[in-house]
Amino acid sequence: MEYSMFIKLLVWQSLAAMALCQSAGFDFFYFVQQWPGSYCDTSQGCCNPTSGQPPSDFGIHGLWPNYNSGSYPSNCDSSNPFDPSQIQDLLSQLQTEWPSLTCPSSDGTSFWTHEWNKHGTCSESVLTEHAYFAAALNLKSQAKTLASLTAAGITPNGSFYNLSDVLAAIKQGTGYDAYVQCNSDENGNSQLYQIYICVDTTGQNFIECPVAPNQNCPSSIEFPSF
Repeated sequence: MEYSMFIKLLVWQSLAAMALCQSAGFDFFYFVQQWPGSYCDTSQGCCNPTSGQPPSDFGIHGLWPNYNSGSYPSNCDSSNPFDPSQIQDLLSQLQTEWPSLTCPSSDGTSFWTHEWNKHGTCSESVLTEHAYFAAALNLKSQAKTLASLTAAGITPNGSFYNLSDVLAAIKQGTGYDAYVQCNSDENGNSQLYQIYICVDTTGQNFIECPVAPNQNCPSSIEFPSF
């Protein structure tokens, strides 16, 4: 009888361990920031948020759960949609640090809704909606990306910089490798658009990326003003 109970206990512990491993549902996050000057300096242009022009700083694009395989989960829980009431105490920070530049002008709610519903719900086993947005804000504060670039003499003034110098400056600030994606301005110049840094599944700590995102930048890139 005791042996049977022991076996049942082992089975239960194994199932619990499996459930815990599966609960995270992902292996790491991409923390993605975008430079507003590059977002706006394209043929499609941009519109300032209804709260006014955001600061000349990198804005948060998202905190995206990913798999080590390179694929990612999305839209994981339609029963837990974005609820603005959950982040009221973060609203002023989000308007500054996570603004929407799409047209027509908006207050950012649609942007945050998209990010939570598509990406945030896939991390809800470890982060509530409030914790998800708070984690992204904290990561931006930790990264200090613009300060790191400026300290290395890389400033948003329309000049061109070596991609390797950009990456080295960001790593100097965080201690970890980052990845840059570019877009093109109206003249076809490649410009610094988005920066990816990897984060562990708690959403708190930067890590080396298990898999690199797609990269499309030449060796010299423009850093436009905003």
